[in-house]
Amino acid sequence: MSARPARVIETLDGREIDVLLVDALVNVRYLTGFTGSSALALLSPDKLVFVTDFRYVEQAAEQVDTAFERIWAPQELMDAIVDVMPPGAVRLGFDDEHLSVRTHQRLRELLPDRVQLVPAGGLVEGLRAVKDAEEIGRIAAAAELADAALSRVLERGIVGLTEREVALSLEGEMRSAGAPRPSFDSIIAAGPHGALPHARPRDVPIERGQLVVFDWGAELDGYCSDCTRTVATGEIGQSAADVYELVLAAQLAGLEAVKAGAGGREVDAVARSVIEAGGHGERFGHGLGHGVGAEIHEAPRLSQRSEDELRIGNIVTVEPGVYVPGEFGVRIEDLLAVTDTGAQILTSLPKQLISVE
Repeated sequence: MSARPARVIETLDGREIDVLLVDALVNVRYLTGFTGSSALALLSPDKLVFVTDFRYVEQAAEQVDTAFERIWAPQELMDAIVDVMPPGAVRLGFDDEHLSVRTHQRLRELLPDRVQLVPAGGLVEGLRAVKDAEEIGRIAAAAELADAALSRVLERGIVGLTEREVALSLEGEMRSAGAPRPSFDSIIAAGPHGALPHARPRDVPIERGQLVVFDWGAELDGYCSDCTRTVATGEIGQSAADVYELVLAAQLAGLEAVKAGAGGREVDAVARSVIEAGGHGERFGHGLGHGVGAEIHEAPRLSQRSEDELRIGNIVTVEPGVYVPGEFGVRIEDLLAVTDTGAQILTSLPKQLISVE
């Protein structure tokens, strides 16, 4: 049995579960290697079962961990649960954070009354939060690809192009370099539009003398990257320059605070205190960062409400920002792997304010 299913099984006794049903595709891929769009898995100490429909028979034969028994079922995969449940199992764990009410009702109809449905949401996600060396390598490769893509876009120039044109150019560069898709919808926000933390690219030309926020990432080999840089298009005012330096100081302080054993709330407070001391605390309204992996937002969280503690193998962002309505926004973000000596930064682009044409 490979390490990931084994780690899941080790947790089952403590959650009072005999067998775990995994139906979220991102978790199925994490545990089995399968990349298709129709699958579920059951894990117990006695057996591992993978279920898909006839469309994916050959793909599953190539991709799925050989420790799993492979079952072909009708497209209503839940109908196969009764036949593949381990004998004697009476407590079936399910993902109560994602399973629909309709599917839960269907499970209850299919299973004998003696089988209890036990909420087990977050079990696999908790394990996914700690990455192994292979996962960290994949995320680092995605970050390297995304960094190179933005560098090529900036070299060609952005002034006069619309935000949407720049976004399409950036995403095209990532795809051309081998990324099947961006890891999220790219944010390109110039001037006052940058004051919206989740701005959508517009059909509005980027002008000279503005700050432009780039928040982008690539998905590669099933793993995501995430980075933000803010650049200038020529001369900007002193106020904007001062805010940029403030955000940079906060970001550097946050990076320094990332280490195993640090609390997510504690790391957030380190960076937030810098911005508050600079008089812009009310303009930094989001959390400092989040985990990144197979999904763009994972555990752990770095925020004022976080109860997470950083562990070796976590991948997190550190992304403070200041947003001045009607004027500009500044955000600077890096991606880090928590190590036994602190943290390794996976993104590589410079952070001193640069000017581009």
